Amino acid sequence: MGCYECCMRCLGGVPYISLVATLLCFSGIALFCGCGHQALTESERLIETYFTRDHQDYITLAYLIEYFQYIIYGLASFFFLYCIVLLAEGFYTTSAARQSFGEFRSTVCGRCLSTSFIVITYFLVVVWLLVFSLSALPVYFFYNMANTCHTINILSETPASINQLCIDARQYGLLPWNAVPGKACGMTLSNICKTREFFLIYDLYIAAFAGAGMTVLALIHCPLHLAAWQLVFKERHRREKEERRLNTLFGRVLNEHRGSLCSPYVLHTADV
Repeated sequence: MGCYECCMRCLGGVPYISLVATLLCFSGIALFCGCGHQALTESERLIETYFTRDHQDYITLAYLIEYFQYIIYGLASFFFLYCIVLLAEGFYTTSAARQSFGEFRSTVCGRCLSTSFIVITYFLVVVWLLVFSLSALPVYFFYNMANTCHTINILSETPASINQLCIDARQYGLLPWNAVPGKACGMTLSNICKTREFFLIYDLYIAAFAGAGMTVLALIHCPLHLAAWQLVFKERHRREKEERRLNTLFGRVLNEHRGSLCSPYVLHTADV
């Protein structure tokens, strides 16, 4: 076997679909965890600076942010290992299906392992759909805040009316109802929207939201790919059983007639 044939044989065993899904999952997890962690830290500073005066008013929010950051650490570690395992499973199924390394090697244990990965991944898809939905909430909050600031800038010539335009963090559950002031109105809110921190947090939450969406797509893509190869395995296994059954039946008939089987068609001399 030449170098070209060897390279083509190796490239034929690469699970490109699983590889793309793994890279997409890695990118999504990196975006969600990295941007989400930094956005939570900056959000705590923003609320502490502009929406409350007493530390006790946002102590619960600070604890929640800290817990979420620990969850992010766990998600990053878990999915780093899980994506590697899924990629290894993709290599196994592709090599078995394409017979890149010899005979067909799909075993009962291998099929059960693939089925287990499919079930676990579908469960993770449901979990990440919930995470994807929850990650839209801060994007919605900052979108409303930016939209209100845009309205304030348009109505800046009438100060009496712009003071009625407010963003109340208490309505979103970020602060308790007894927090003072708990909201930002008028030009104060407009000045907040002009700060670098506001644009940074807004962009970080959008990136985290996009990362969660990428992770959902990758997790949906992986079990579909594994399920497709499962169908290939089942069809191949069914054909092999059918071939063995026909060979056994033919051998039995041949033994019964002791090799006296002949063709049912008339032999023409012109064909000899």
